[in-house]
Parts: sequence; structure tokens; C-alpha cells
Amino acid sequence: MADSRRGRWIAALLVLLGIVVALELFAGVLGVLVDIVDANYLRAVLRLTVPIAFAALGGIFAEKSGVINIGLEGLLIISAFTSIAVAGLLGGGDATQAELWIGFGSAVLASVLFALLFAVVCIEFKADQIIAGLAVWLIALGLAPFASKVIWGQVNSPPIATLNNWTLRIPTTDVVLFDASPPVFMMLISVPVAWYALNRTAFGRWIEASGENPKALDTVGVDVRKVRYTGVLLSGFFSGLGGAGLALGRVGQFIGGGTTMVNGRGWIGITAYLFGNYNPLGAFGASFLFASLDALQIRLQQLGYNVPSELIGIIPYVTVVVVLAFVGRTRLPSAAGDHYESGEE
Repeated sequence: MADSRRGRWIAALLVLLGIVVALELFAGVLGVLVDIVDANYLRAVLRLTVPIAFAALGGIFAEKSGVINIGLEGLLIISAFTSIAVAGLLGGGDATQAELWIGFGSAVLASVLFALLFAVVCIEFKADQIIAGLAVWLIALGLAPFASKVIWGQVNSPPIATLNNWTLRIPTTDVVLFDASPPVFMMLISVPVAWYALNRTAFGRWIEASGENPKALDTVGVDVRKVRYTGVLLSGFFSGLGGAGLALGRVGQFIGGGTTMVNGRGWIGITAYLFGNYNPLGAFGASFLFASLDALQIRLQQLGYNVPSELIGIIPYVTVVVVLAFVGRTRLPSAAGDHYESGEE
């Protein structure tokens, strides 16, 4: 196990090194990294990490419990739309912070309800989890733009305010240690909390047993169905934080054209937790890597480097292929995707 993890991080470092070399070749300037990597760039990367990392955390809880939820992209779309719709209907373009937080909470609730529907279909009615997850994504992909047309007459909402930043200062001084949007703080807190819950609590052991050996969990008197429901609902909760964080923490608008403003971040979240081998810390590291590559194309354009945005845009996906080639397959939970009835032999 230790060798596998070491190989995974070595592969990641090799990929990063290759990207750095490629950037220097394209830019032709040895100081390009100094220009790119500054405080503003790192803040942008953290903001872009939010939806990916939260989707990854949600996917970890669902899949480790035995339910494969590939509908994370759909949950991000629903929560992003709901946050803007509720906040916009309450306060319009000048929504107050309280109205924005109501929109934020409504978005999380909407995502959890969609996850509950998915859980009922998969656990109670034993539907194919992959097909059900795709259905969640496709429903959200069609429903959110349709609802946007009903509310605003177009697939894109009018811009609204975003959540005010939270600032962390040294007590009794004006020295700022950290300044970021609330979803960034939530993400940085959620990652270690999720790791602790999965690795240091009885609930974490139940989640793992539900995905590895549900019969053993059932034998000791723990309801496998309840554990799986909880895992899926947590995937909805975290995805709701990610979608609302994207909409109200950074964009301030719902964009419903094409693949919507979510633009594949839920799928990248799945890749992130597979890359991190179901470890919240590893999933966050992978999410940060993918977000940094996303922010790179924006930063290069701002600095005037003539690097095609399409080329930079495909780097995250090339990274996935390269990492999988170096590291190999991630081991899925043994019972992931399998249905279980209490008392089964």
C-alpha cells in the first residue's frame, strides 16, 4: 500500500514537472513561472478547486459505502442553479448577504433531495447505479436550463452579488493571514474532517464495511441500507456545497448554455477521488492539481502569453491519462455497485 501511494505521488510530480517544462518551451521565457504563480493565482486556484473537491468528497462517501454515484455533475448543476434562482428571486441583482446565504442553503437542500431520489432508486428499487447516475446528470442538464428560461427568459441568469470574503487575521492586529470566499474556508475544513470521519470513527468503519463486506456489517447488527443512504446523502450534501460555492462564491450567475457553468467539474471530481484512492486528502490534492491547470489558461491569457487556450484546456485530461498509465488502476471497494438485502446468504 505504501509503495502504491509513493508511486502515485511520484507520478503526479513527474506530470507537474512535464507541465512546467512544456510551459517554458511554449512561453520561451525562463521567468514565466514567477509571473504566473503569485498570491492572486493561488487564490484563483483555491476558488476553482471548490466544486471539484466537494464533488470528490461526496463521491468518496457514496462509493465507499457501496453506491457508485456518477451523477455528481448533475448535483453540481442543480445546486448551482438553485442557489442563483433562490437568491435572485429573493433580492434580485442586489441580493443581501442574508439572501445569498438562504440561496446557498436552498442549493444544498436541493442537491440532497436529488441524491435522496437517486438513493431510493438504487437501494430500494435496485436500479443499475451507473444508469441512474447518468439519469441524474441528464435530468439536471436539461432541467436547469429549462427552468432558467421559465424564470429569466433565457438559459443564463442575470448577474447577482456574491458572498463576501472571510478574512482571517492575527488577533489584536491588522495582519491578514488568509482572505477567501466562505466556500474556500468550508472546503479547507471539510477535507480534514472527512478524512477523520472515514479513518478515525465508527461511522467511517461502517462506511468502509458497507462497501467492502456488507454481510459482515449486517451480521454485527448495523443496517447496511441506512449506511448506504447516509453515504449517498453525504454525496448530495458535499456536491451542494460545491455547486453553490461555484455560483455564489465565484461566478455570481447561472450559465446554462452547453454543459452549463459546471463544465465537467463533477466528472473531474470523480477522477480526483479515484486518483486519490478514496482518501479525502489525496482527492483534494488531485482537485487542486486539476484546478491549477484550469487557472493556468486564464492566467496566461492575462499575462499576454500567446499559448492557445485549447491546448492548456486539454492538459487536465492528458494528466489523467498519464497518471493512470504510471500508477495503474485504483482498487474499487469490493461491493461497490452491488445490491444488498439484509439477511442475504
